[in-house]
Amino acid sequence: MNVFDYFFESTQNLKKDFLLGSKETISFNNLYKNSLKIATFLNKYVGANKNIVLISPNSEFFITAYLGILKSGNVCVPLNFAIEQDNLDFILNTTECDTVFMAKSAHSKYEIPSKIHVIEELDLQQILATQIIDDYGVEVEKNQLAEIIFTSGSTGAPKGVMISHENIIANTDSIISYLNLTSKDIMCVVLPFFYCYGLSLLHTHLRVGGSIVLNNSFMFLGTVISDIKNYKCTGFAGVPSHFQILLKKSKTFKTTSFPDLRYVTQAGGKLHSVFIDEFTQAFPDIDFYVMYGQTEATARLSYLEPKMIKEKISSIGKPIPNVKFKIVNEKGETLGAHEEGELIAKGKNIMLGYFKEKEDTRKTLKKGWLHTGDVAVIDEDGYYYLKARKKEILKVAGKRVSPKEIEEVILSVEEVMDCTISGYDDDLFGEAIQATIVANGSFNEAQLKEKILKTCSKKLAIYKIPQKISFEKAMKMSASGKKVK
Repeated sequence: MNVFDYFFESTQNLKKDFLLGSKETISFNNLYKNSLKIATFLNKYVGANKNIVLISPNSEFFITAYLGILKSGNVCVPLNFAIEQDNLDFILNTTECDTVFMAKSAHSKYEIPSKIHVIEELDLQQILATQIIDDYGVEVEKNQLAEIIFTSGSTGAPKGVMISHENIIANTDSIISYLNLTSKDIMCVVLPFFYCYGLSLLHTHLRVGGSIVLNNSFMFLGTVISDIKNYKCTGFAGVPSHFQILLKKSKTFKTTSFPDLRYVTQAGGKLHSVFIDEFTQAFPDIDFYVMYGQTEATARLSYLEPKMIKEKISSIGKPIPNVKFKIVNEKGETLGAHEEGELIAKGKNIMLGYFKEKEDTRKTLKKGWLHTGDVAVIDEDGYYYLKARKKEILKVAGKRVSPKEIEEVILSVEEVMDCTISGYDDDLFGEAIQATIVANGSFNEAQLKEKILKTCSKKLAIYKIPQKISFEKAMKMSASGKKVK
């Protein structure tokens, strides 16, 4: 089944608005018809089974293009609208993309090869105004590739996670089940749709006939609070930094009444217990769901039910419906309660593999099990706890960051001899970035720091720029000659 048909199975004729807000609104029925027009256009002029890049802030443009690409039997590649030019070039080349849906505001920032057809908002409107919906016969197998979500790889080069139509359907069904979502639910969306957590909000509310409110201005906290109240939102989803900023930076959030807010969900990294306590004490009647997932699992792997939040506050809970967990040692043997090992997962939501990365796929997917790279334990009640991240990847405000990518940029500064990127606990971002520098020869610390930050700002997205820069006199090395981090 094409996931598009699954989304609209019972909602395609609804006159009710799916997208709410002061800037844009659109009904289920109009979104369905517009997406079909885009699908028809793509099948006619692009074909099927092509990789189509989509770069846009959350908007009607993004949603319509995304759904149209899925329905057409092509593969959607949603990218961060703050992606670096080098990474964009890499992805365009790797995916052999010849069609890009790109918001005009993003298009002005990038150089796109002339051979690639770029479709902006006005172009899309033109397609919608002239395209007739045809009866086309693109067959989609359940295990067919639907989208490629690029994340930071261990080498610094983006790594494409291949998600099938079946993966999305399975994960969406599970999330709807444990959150008890219905057509009455309205989600305030501050998470970008190029991020699997954000996409899961789009998927679930499309399926149940709920609605979403897009807020692309989270740093203006008053707008978030107003949107939740004014549109009677029943749900809010965020990464740790969202909750930390709302609790610590807003003067009114904790004293505001949200009579319609039924639940909130938190994923994208660990939110420290002190913040969960602070939220649940301020809002005892709002269900707080702690969740754990990976892009490789289409979004979600486990959840901690709200009634257990006090008793198991540091836990990631239990697997979501239709997902199995095991904790194994290096030999692959299953471990018992309180024994530390790698957390592995199995279910229909587990990715097909990494795009054009057979070796990484082989290491990560073994006999149908996803090896998460996270060290965990299970308690006697069957609740799971993460103990450490086995992988080097940092998670800043819910976004995955490769240390090697940042190190490479900083090492391009002439005076820098060595650079080590590490993470540290941060109240706002959960994990923040620190650069430890060894300079070559004598130098002015303040001037070199300024030069490093300028170089980073030119070549890196803002969330990848180190918050702390410290200096060491020499590299620390082990007896074997390897650098000690």
